[in-house]
Amino acid sequence: MRTIEQILKEKGSELYRVGPDEPVLEAIRIMADKHVGALLVMQGDALAGILSERDYARKVVLMGRSSADTPVAQIMSSPVTTVTRANSVNECLELMTDRRIRHLPVVENGRVLGMLSIGDLVKAVIDDQRHHIEELERFIRT
Repeated sequence: MRTIEQILKEKGSELYRVGPDEPVLEAIRIMADKHVGALLVMQGDALAGILSERDYARKVVLMGRSSADTPVAQIMSSPVTTVTRANSVNECLELMTDRRIRHLPVVENGRVLGMLSIGDLVKAVIDDQRHHIEELERFIRT
């Protein structure tokens, strides 16, 4: 099974972030430009929260707020559920399922190392299963 560290290396180290005082509209633009469903909300180097498309839909659209006038801090999710590189893929998937979230920041010693999406983890599980199937097929043939 692939480790969280391996998944982060495969993804690359680019973090998509927004400040808590930025307007929600700017955050939505970044998500659209980067094709991601969530952004880290960072106060300097510290993780202050996470902003997802779900936060936007529930806390801006449904409440009739203005995306241009609402700061990210008013709708972000905080505190943030995080994991470390020591967590397993299965532990991360379990956390996501139990808490009904789709993104997990990877944090160690107060430093954000990356962000995992449910898609990243499902892809890792599928790749690992494919690898095991290939090994079993080779074993059967020999």
